[in-house]
Amino acid sequence: MLEEVGQAQRERLFHIDFRTWFLGSVSRGALIGRFGIKEAAATRDLALYRKLAPMNLDFDGSNKIYRCARAFAPLFEHPPERTLTAIAEGLGDDAAGAVGQHVRTERPLRLNAPDIGIIAAVSRAIAEGRGLRIGYHSLSSGRTEREIAPFALVDTGVRWHARAFDRRSGGFRDFVLTRIDGAELLGAVAGAAEQREADDQWMRMVELELVPHPGLERPEAVARDYAMEEGVLRTRLRAATVGYALLHWSVDASPDHQLDPARHQLWLRNGAALYGVGNLAIAPGASAG
Repeated sequence: MLEEVGQAQRERLFHIDFRTWFLGSVSRGALIGRFGIKEAAATRDLALYRKLAPMNLDFDGSNKIYRCARAFAPLFEHPPERTLTAIAEGLGDDAAGAVGQHVRTERPLRLNAPDIGIIAAVSRAIAEGRGLRIGYHSLSSGRTEREIAPFALVDTGVRWHARAFDRRSGGFRDFVLTRIDGAELLGAVAGAAEQREADDQWMRMVELELVPHPGLERPEAVARDYAMEEGVLRTRLRAATVGYALLHWSVDASPDHQLDPARHQLWLRNGAALYGVGNLAIAPGASAG
């Protein structure tokens, strides 16, 4: 039956599917605002979606919205990488049809993608401000059961993680999505001490001054790579992401630029800005000197 639906309505059905699974709810108003349709058309779309996927929506009469049902099974395919991009950049709710490439593109840097069900549970917890019970595999503790309160997704360039309050340790941590093997949304809304405003590493902004590595014979080439102004690239990041960024960009963060310039074409000129950053252990050379 879905194959008989026109493309415009397919996109609206995709929007219902996407919002419900990844944001936890959908309403007639969301369809009207996104697609500029009349209320009657939005009602028909929701009715058709419920006919196609009768177990996916629970109607919340007090708030006049449809919530994600426990037995939800997606009506459309949601590839993990495209879905994460959609969540991060506000895309994807108009991608009901197959997306083809106009230019051949390869993305070889990611060796794995998170499970789409895990992405949905974490994203919905963030959107609704709720806690999440997960099974988590860490390098130090192995598999443990945890309750977390996630508030943001972070793309490190190699993998995705959730920034969350960990009720087990009583602090804010990063949870790699591929290390989560089960996720159950909890009913209670996260408390004030578990929200992003209470995370000092998340709220603190750090300005980095990146310059061509002093060991390079032709620093002007690197300056052009990054459109540096007067030989400096300035960027502001959350302290919680600094270590990941320096690692991903292969920045020499040692005080005396002692790392090999063939592997680290950028040097962090203002190393003092790293004081108090919590994840420096992964930044190249940050502990040197």
